[in-house]
Amino acid sequence: MKRVAVLGGGPAGAFAAERLASAGLATVVLDEKLAWEKPCGGGLTAKAYRRYPFLLDNDLPKRLVAHTLLAAPGAGAARLSLREPLVVYSRLDLNRLLLERAERAGARIEKTRVLEATRSGGPWTVRTTGGTLQADFCIVATGARNSLSNVGTQWRPDDAMRALGYYVPARQDHIDIQFLPQLEGYIWVFPRCGHVSVGICGKGVPAQMLRARLEAFMLERQLPARGASFFSHLLPALGASGWRNNRLSGPGWVAVGDAGGLVDPITGEGLYYALRSADLAAEALLSEAHAPAEKPRVYRDLVMRDFAADLAHGAAIAPRFFLGKFMSGPVPQRMVQFLRRSPCLRELAQDLFAGAQSYLGLKSRLQRNLQGALAETLMSFLLGRRETQA
Repeated sequence: MKRVAVLGGGPAGAFAAERLASAGLATVVLDEKLAWEKPCGGGLTAKAYRRYPFLLDNDLPKRLVAHTLLAAPGAGAARLSLREPLVVYSRLDLNRLLLERAERAGARIEKTRVLEATRSGGPWTVRTTGGTLQADFCIVATGARNSLSNVGTQWRPDDAMRALGYYVPARQDHIDIQFLPQLEGYIWVFPRCGHVSVGICGKGVPAQMLRARLEAFMLERQLPARGASFFSHLLPALGASGWRNNRLSGPGWVAVGDAGGLVDPITGEGLYYALRSADLAAEALLSEAHAPAEKPRVYRDLVMRDFAADLAHGAAIAPRFFLGKFMSGPVPQRMVQFLRRSPCLRELAQDLFAGAQSYLGLKSRLQRNLQGALAETLMSFLLGRRETQA
């Protein structure tokens, strides 16, 4: 293998390019924007910066966010202090950091739009607005809006989540998560460098309806929408069938990050999975234990074992989490009520925020702790009544 073309220069593409170029493989990154701002949340979990310490150990401006407020109708709010904070960058700064690391490693960076990538038995021919080039292998890192129909994940409308919101010139030190009735999604207020991102994500709901619900929330919280910059994105949020049919790799190519549908179907978090899939793509391509034709399968197996099987399980949980009932009430409402009263569930929430708790292991952990959590909740309720009566 002489040359790899990385189609897209976002976090996944840039990190894959760094890994490949560091190993001495000729690598070219093709992207029409290169580093650009993405104004939605963008927090890096402890799982991300523990695995890749350079994400924390650098001189870039960043926010360390250690407090979260979760709220649901009829339940009030529960405050959660994080043992391991989320790290929040401007996405422009984070993307630029990753591209600079790739360039220092020896990758060639070209600002150009990829129009087409074709292959018939031999090398790839990649046609761009700046000309054409040939490559032995393609890493597809084009993001959720992949215009190349022959490579990368293909999904139906119900495999996507709409995220929209506002850049608001305000400051706060914690994250707000607000659940809404009959919405497979949530509202967030996310502190970033110099502003807050106030947004909403949801599946199966028109954008106009999402925006109306968000603006009603902002009016109630006195967060001004007028004059604030508006943003809207489409995120992969594969359902159970979408995961079964996910086109993650093929002859001569692999898809990483959003282009592979590799996004948490409950939280919408994709940065860790972008970086991790890029790392695994490089591992598969650089492995000398497998012939070139086997590398797409090797990559897919690595991703499934490492995290994709867990995300697929999360996809089965998501509708029940947002829309289901527990003890005659909506699950988000009961979750917030229990978080206020149950140390067991606060420990579980800590691990979920840090990325340390898998969805595959969630059921068994809940079963082990549910009896204790219910007892803690009842005791807290009874003690609260006694104190009131006293």
